[in-house]
Amino acid sequence: MKKIGLLLIVALYCLSAIAQNTQFMIKGTIKGKNDGYIYLSYTDKNGQSKTDSSIIANQSFLFKGEINEPQSVSLRSSLKIRNMDDPNFATFFIEPSNMKLEVTQGDYKNFSLKGSKTQEELNELTKLKAPINAELKKYTDAYRLANDAYIKAVEAKLPQDQQDALHKKANDIRDQFEPFTARKNLMDYAFITKNPNSYISVYFLRFRLSGLPLDSIQLFYNGFTPKIKESAFGKQIQAEMEKLKKGSPGAIATIFTSIDINGQPLSLADFKGKYVLLDFWASWCVPCREGNPHLKTLYTKYKDRGFEIIGISDDDTRPEAWKNAVHQDQIGMWKHVLRGLKQTSTGFDRTNDISENFGIYTLPTKILIDKDGKIIGRYGDGGEDGIAMDKKLAEVLGK
Repeated sequence: MKKIGLLLIVALYCLSAIAQNTQFMIKGTIKGKNDGYIYLSYTDKNGQSKTDSSIIANQSFLFKGEINEPQSVSLRSSLKIRNMDDPNFATFFIEPSNMKLEVTQGDYKNFSLKGSKTQEELNELTKLKAPINAELKKYTDAYRLANDAYIKAVEAKLPQDQQDALHKKANDIRDQFEPFTARKNLMDYAFITKNPNSYISVYFLRFRLSGLPLDSIQLFYNGFTPKIKESAFGKQIQAEMEKLKKGSPGAIATIFTSIDINGQPLSLADFKGKYVLLDFWASWCVPCREGNPHLKTLYTKYKDRGFEIIGISDDDTRPEAWKNAVHQDQIGMWKHVLRGLKQTSTGFDRTNDISENFGIYTLPTKILIDKDGKIIGRYGDGGEDGIAMDKKLAEVLGK
């Protein structure tokens, strides 16, 4: 009995030690730089975003901290760097362990990190995707040039039609990413299925929510181990699934109130007894605006049969651009409100954010509500396509 008791105490002590292992240490070397600072951004064990600096001496630096689990962090040579494409910016996975990092000034992307099993998993998957990325490169390079031209046009305040043309050109190039992205996504989904205990799996799923229907997200999530479900990303996925459920067929649409584009109060409750299409869009969203002529056709056809559209624009920081887009596209025939997302000094205030109540991740997304306030259709990423929407409208309102 004494031996059993002693073994039990030892086992509990070991488990406690493992559970409390939150410390990480990164011993780094940087080629091409002998002084100055280097910066690491991560989420500490208390869930707070943190940016640490380390002095570079003799091409070496050191970071220490405490984290609860493996996580993606960013490394940069200056706090002014915000662009992930910057050559002195890199992201990778660290974990509570001792790690060794090697980077080169002007080429952070080709870092070498040892001691992080999570990063090793990601490296293996990245190698598998390398041939696809090689095929994709000419399109990403072309998009970068086209997007830079658009940004310069905006900064130079060129005429709006010139800005729109450059924006459309960049967007058309980006659309060509789709077949390559689809192939890489299939590799990610295969990885998730085979590795239910991996932080890489839950990380990938968290950022694939926009392209998956709710039942697929639920299926992947159900396959995760309890540890992964309880991870930060696991909890985020669970919370996002609840939002998606609120914006998916079968749910009762959340009532919202706002001020419309004409300064008049608007409440979803006022439209009970009508079929209502919520159109989540933005002035800067090319596919959204390209779909407006078809929406005008649908509205003209069904407006006298108990049909209404409420445009919900992601232009809270650019209300004039919103109003101009409504005018230019001649869609003032239906109702328009802003989503209600407010920027604050510490982040965002989502108290009145309409999109939060419907699980909106990408634009355009459309949600169809019946006369009793029940959602009967979701169209866009994570839902059905436009053909299905047209078919549904014909079914409920008549051809």
